[in-house]
Amino acid sequence: MPLRCLLGKMNFKTSVSIQDNKFVSKIKAWFWAIRPFSISAAVVPVLVGSAFAFYGGKFSLFRFLLVLIAGILVQMATNLIDEYSDHARPEGEQKIIAPYKVIALGTLTAKEVKMGAFVCFGIATAIGIYLIYLCGLPILFMCLGAAAAAYFYSAGPLPLGKIGLGQPLVFVFMGLVMVSGSYYVQTGSFTPDIFWLALPVGCTVTAILASNNIRDMEEDRAVQKRTIVTVFGRRVAWWEYLLLVAAAFLTMIVLVIAKQISPVALISLLAVPQSVLALRILRKGRNRPELARGVPATANLHWYFGALLAVGVALGRFIK
Repeated sequence: MPLRCLLGKMNFKTSVSIQDNKFVSKIKAWFWAIRPFSISAAVVPVLVGSAFAFYGGKFSLFRFLLVLIAGILVQMATNLIDEYSDHARPEGEQKIIAPYKVIALGTLTAKEVKMGAFVCFGIATAIGIYLIYLCGLPILFMCLGAAAAAYFYSAGPLPLGKIGLGQPLVFVFMGLVMVSGSYYVQTGSFTPDIFWLALPVGCTVTAILASNNIRDMEEDRAVQKRTIVTVFGRRVAWWEYLLLVAAAFLTMIVLVIAKQISPVALISLLAVPQSVLALRILRKGRNRPELARGVPATANLHWYFGALLAVGVALGRFIK
């Protein structure tokens, strides 16, 4: 084979290899940008709300999938907006460079991240409009509220997450609104029971943000961000975290005693060991790397508790 042809083939293979590596790197960058470890926060409330609808004899797989996809897309968009907003502000330079800080790491541009957020919100909006057509105005109000909370949590002239409203927002929208909204999409109605069932979901998802804030105390104080831990310190923040976790499990016990749900829903208590693990990490942690382990531990707690709760509630249709 002529040397020129051989070199040509080698150059072509090298070029293809470089392009492949760039493509893979881009995929990895987007993977981190959407913060996949946080996606369960959007999945659990949809599972629980839909499971309670199934318990009552009403369930549509199609509607369930629509709500699930829309919820995940909004969560992804929220994460992308948070990344874009962090980078756009001067205090963003003081943030610790985590793997999901894709703009600071140079793996994605600010323009790409912003466009990604618009695409996610755009698709979620299209799904939301269709759900409004199917289910009526209550879904419109919930969608508008959730979209506003997702945007103003970390964006706008005065981000709500910076002035101490992060945890209440998460509790309301990632707990009460998403669980009851998922139920409403299936049934076309609300009941007091669905709001009671949404409380433990709201508690555990809020605990994720609480653990995140405990980890970020020094970083948040440097940028004058107001959270429980920056105002009152880690000891108070840990007790608040304990209260959230304990309230989630106690609510389940009360609901079963009150015969609002089937006793089989108590399988959610199998998540107690995970809660103990997370509590120990946050109690004994003395520095950021040690406390950082508390965030995925709490995310796992939310996932285990929520998934078990959804299974238990659904099984309650057959096991009274």
